[in-house]
Amino acid sequence: MTFTLGIVGAGQFSGQFAKLFDAHPLVGDVYVTDVLPERARTLVERQGLAGTYPSFEAMLASDLDAVAIFTQRWTHGPLVVQALRAGKHVYSAVPMAVTEDEIAAIIEAVAETGLTYMMGETSYYNPATIYARKRREEGSFGRIFYAEGDYVHDMDLGFYAAYQYSGGAAWKSTASYPPMLYPTHSVGGVLGAIGGRAVSVSCIGVRDDRGDGVFDREVSAFDNDFSNASALFELEGGGAMRINEFRRVGYPSHLRESRFRYFGTEGSFEQLVASAVWQDKQGFTDVSELIETRPTLDADDPSLAMVDPALRDAFVSGLAPVHDPSRLPAALRALPSGHEGSHQFLVDDFVVAVANGTLPPVNAWEAARYTLPGIVAHRSALLGGERLPIPDLGDAPRS
Repeated sequence: MTFTLGIVGAGQFSGQFAKLFDAHPLVGDVYVTDVLPERARTLVERQGLAGTYPSFEAMLASDLDAVAIFTQRWTHGPLVVQALRAGKHVYSAVPMAVTEDEIAAIIEAVAETGLTYMMGETSYYNPATIYARKRREEGSFGRIFYAEGDYVHDMDLGFYAAYQYSGGAAWKSTASYPPMLYPTHSVGGVLGAIGGRAVSVSCIGVRDDRGDGVFDREVSAFDNDFSNASALFELEGGGAMRINEFRRVGYPSHLRESRFRYFGTEGSFEQLVASAVWQDKQGFTDVSELIETRPTLDADDPSLAMVDPALRDAFVSGLAPVHDPSRLPAALRALPSGHEGSHQFLVDDFVVAVANGTLPPVNAWEAARYTLPGIVAHRSALLGGERLPIPDLGDAPRS
């Protein structure tokens, strides 16, 4: 049995996923909708998809089984709830939502409808996260008492162009999106490896001083002038997690956007731009080769014409030795991946969950634990670093 799928948003990111969904043996027809109809038509024609819908509402009124949402990051929450309430399974790009109420509404809708929801967090499949997860499962860390996740992506390296592409003439108002409201690449790479949740946070925001109208509260749709933020989280059961979200930083984010460190009582693992090391009380082992990804597409490929050159490395990075591609359908393995080999696994995990009625790894409850800490952290930064509790929205039901 196959199911049908609608792609919501035909921007720079969704095209890479549309071809993977269309190739999956458990997915039938794939349709597209976008607020700019010509973008939807172009994507359909370029990839030979089934067709377009004139609007999101028309797509929800159709007999499609599922939707994959690739709209602007602050729009996801309400669209996800609307789709679930319309009877559609939902794959959503990150973040899950931008308010606590939106997250709670998604969990409520998933629980009441029994439909599949998955947040497409790439860092869950990041080679460093996979390596650390395996080490934790083996017990090699001992007790993990401290971890770090950094999402260090400078605005100069592709983000100006991306916001201009999606935001039109008013792009500066949304380019000021608060860094801690996009926390899942950093938090997900920590909690995706060690499990658990954050229970409290103190966060410091750095106010921007470039003066170019981005991160300017008079221009910002989010009343935000933080371009960088650092948060220290208390973890359930003891221990700490430090998260950095940097948008003004002298760092080669085109080479590696996310990086992680994990420290346990018996062993530790650290990842930098071009190296990674496992350490214990006897010494260290360079494991860089295990997590090094290989390009799966030429950065000048025509399918990336709309993507700023500074962002293309992320769109072509494929599997690392630590990945297990044997679990993927052959049709997916034959196609390019991206974001450190995550794209194929993201698509397959959602499709298999819908087809089998099982929970995907980054289900609604897990997605909340990757997203909600950043929302509370941003509030803490606005309060000068006041330590705030992070609500617990519960565990996923046992499938």
